[in-house]
Amino acid sequence: MARNKLRAEFEIEVGGEPYVWRLQSTPRWSDDPAERRGMGIAVRHREGQREAVLEFPPGERPRFGAPQLKAEKVPLDLVARAIGSALAAGWEPLSRGKTVMIVVDASGG
Repeated sequence: MARNKLRAEFEIEVGGEPYVWRLQSTPRWSDDPAERRGMGIAVRHREGQREAVLEFPPGERPRFGAPQLKAEKVPLDLVARAIGSALAAGWEPLSRGKTVMIVVDASGG
């Protein structure tokens, strides 16, 4: 029987517009720098269909036994800055099309 992963979605307002975001992927660390991935946040306009996945740098490797990243712990100001950066980079959330991948820095810029 297949398990259905239900990911929590959160609402946020950026520039007076309503957006919905969720934690798409947690950071992955590896000894190979090419395989390291940072946190990924999927975001879309509440009335739109086109999603953007905002990928952050992996940052430092956590200590052994550190708790797993939870969506509730992601700072909202970081999400808001990342959405603003995606819009500045040309993401059009109300247009139709494929999901866009946008790499942001650790501060969401």
